[in-house]
Amino acid sequence: MLIGTEPQDAHPATGAVRNGDGSPGQEARAVARVAELDRRLGDPTDESNELSYSRLVEADEAGELSEAGERALDELRLGADFVPRAEGGGLERLDTLVRVMRQVFRRDVALGLGYGVTSFMAAVNVWAAGDAAQRERLARILTGGGKVSVAYHELAHGNDFVRNEFEARPAEGGGYLLNGAKQVINNADRADAWVLFSRTSSAPGSRSHSVHFVEREGLDTDTWRVLPRYDAVGVRGCHLSGLRFDNTPVPASALVGEAGKGVETALRAFQITRAALPGMAVGTTDTALRTVVRFALGRRLYRKSVMDIPHARATLSGAFTDLLTCDSLSLAATRSVHLLPEQTSVLAAATKYLVPKLLTDAMRELSVVLGARFYVRDGEYGIFQKHIRDLPVLSLGHAGSAACQATIIPQLSRLARRSWFSDEPAPAELFRPRADLPDIPYDRLTLASGRDGLSATLVAAVDGLPGATPEERAVQGLALQLVAELRQIQEASRALAPEDRTALAVPGTFALADRYAVLLAAASAIGVWQQASRDGGDAFLADPAWLAAALHRLARRLGRRPAELPASVDARVHEEVLRRFHARGSYDLYDTPLTG
Repeated sequence: MLIGTEPQDAHPATGAVRNGDGSPGQEARAVARVAELDRRLGDPTDESNELSYSRLVEADEAGELSEAGERALDELRLGADFVPRAEGGGLERLDTLVRVMRQVFRRDVALGLGYGVTSFMAAVNVWAAGDAAQRERLARILTGGGKVSVAYHELAHGNDFVRNEFEARPAEGGGYLLNGAKQVINNADRADAWVLFSRTSSAPGSRSHSVHFVEREGLDTDTWRVLPRYDAVGVRGCHLSGLRFDNTPVPASALVGEAGKGVETALRAFQITRAALPGMAVGTTDTALRTVVRFALGRRLYRKSVMDIPHARATLSGAFTDLLTCDSLSLAATRSVHLLPEQTSVLAAATKYLVPKLLTDAMRELSVVLGARFYVRDGEYGIFQKHIRDLPVLSLGHAGSAACQATIIPQLSRLARRSWFSDEPAPAELFRPRADLPDIPYDRLTLASGRDGLSATLVAAVDGLPGATPEERAVQGLALQLVAELRQIQEASRALAPEDRTALAVPGTFALADRYAVLLAAASAIGVWQQASRDGGDAFLADPAWLAAALHRLARRLGRRPAELPASVDARVHEEVLRRFHARGSYDLYDTPLTG
C-alpha cells in the first residue's frame, strides 16, 4: 500500500479494492469503468450490434466515424475521463485511462482517436501549465461532451518545432493576433477549442514559442477558416484538416503558462501522451489475435485445423507474448508518470517508439496465418484489414518514431556515465497493474534525466532470479545475455562523438536507441513477473514460462541467438492463448472479461 492511502480490502476475484469505509478504491473504480464501457459498446462480433466490427468497417469505408459509436461514448461521458478528478473529471491514474481507451481501440482506432484521444493530447498541455481559469474552462468543455484539438504541425517543418512560422503576435492594447496555418489537425472542424503551438517572437531558438488555448466561441469568423479535409489511408473516419488565421484577435488569457515556454510545455505533455497512447493501441492487436485464433480453430486443412500446424501455433503464441511485453512496457511508462516523473522522459519516448513497432510486426506475422482472408475488407475478417491499416498511424506525427528516438539519443551518454549499473532499481509499485497511485505530479516532469531505475531492475534481477525449473533457468540465461547487451550499449554510448548526441546523429546512434528501448521492454517484463510471483494474484503472470518466451523474442530482436526454449514454455503459452479465447479474456496483463 502506498503511503497516504486509506486501508483497503481486495476483491477476491478481480483484485479490485475498496477503501476502509466501503467506498470503491482506485482499482474498483477502474474495473467498473472498463466493464461499463465494454458492456455499452457490446459484443463486436454480434452482427445485430450497431457497433459490430462489420458496421465499424462500413463506416470506415464511407470515410466517417461511427455515429452509433460517438453516440455511445457521449452517453458514457467519455470526455470526463480526460479530466483530472481535481477538475471535476474521472482521471486519476494514467494506466486506468489506458485500460478504458483500450476497449474503444480494440473496436476502432479511428473512433478512439477521433472521439477522444485527440482531446486528451490537447488537454495535458493545459493540465500541465494552464492557470485555474483555463483548467476550469477546459474541464467544462470535456465533461460536457465537447472536443478540443491540438495543433503542433506545420507540414513545411515537420517535427522541427523551433522553425514553426505560425504566429501569435502581441496586439496593441493587449492580447494576441493569430497569423498562419496549421495542418493535419484531428477534429479541427468540430472542436470547441484548440491548443495552438505558436511563435511569439521572431528571435531564433526555443524561447520564441508559446502555447495558446483558443476557444472557438467569440472568435471573429471573418478572420479564420477550416482548411479542406485530408484523405487518409488509415483512420479514414478521422476529421483531418487544418486551420488558417489572418490577424485573428484572441485575449491575453489564451496564453498557457509563460510566454516563451511553449517547447517546454509541449515536451512535458509529450511524456504523458507518449506513455499512454501505445498502451491503448494494445487493443487493436488483441482483436487481431482473437480474429486469427477464431480462424485457426475453424479453418480445416488436410483433415486438421490450422491451429494444429506448428508454425500457426507458434505465430499465435508469439503474438500473445508480444502483447504481454508491450503491456509491461506500457504499464511501466504510465505508472512512471506518477511514481518517477523525473525519469519519464526517456521511458515514455522508448514506449512510444517500440510498442507500435512490436504491435505492427505481430499483426504482420498474424496476417500470414490468416492467408488470403487478410485482404478481405468486409465480413468476419474485415476488422483485421482495418486495424492493420490504422495502427501505423500511431507511429507518425509529432510523437513519431524518429522524434522519440531523437528524445532518447541526447540522453544516452549521460545515462551511460551516471546511471547504468549504478542506479537503484525501480520501485515495486511500478510493476503492479492494480496498485494505487498518487496524482500525476505535472510540475515534476523534467525534460531530461540522468537516472534509469528500469534498467537497474534488469541488472538487479540477474542475482535474484530462481533457477529450480527449466523455465526459470531459461530466464536466467536470457537475463544474463540482456545485461551483457546493456554493457555494450553503455560502452557505445560513452564513446559517442558530440555530433552523435543530437537528433542529427548517424544511423548507428538511432540503432543504439532502438536496442536500448528493447532492453527497457525486457526490464519491464521482468518487473511484472517478479511482482506477480510475489503477490500471487495471477497464476499465469507468476509463471516464468511467459517471461522466458518474452525475453527470448526480445533477445532475437537484438540479433542474439539464444538457446532453444524448453518445450514446456510454448505449451504453457499456447494453453493460455486458447484459455483466454474460450473464456473471452483480454490478451494483456489484466485478462479482462470481454463481451466478445
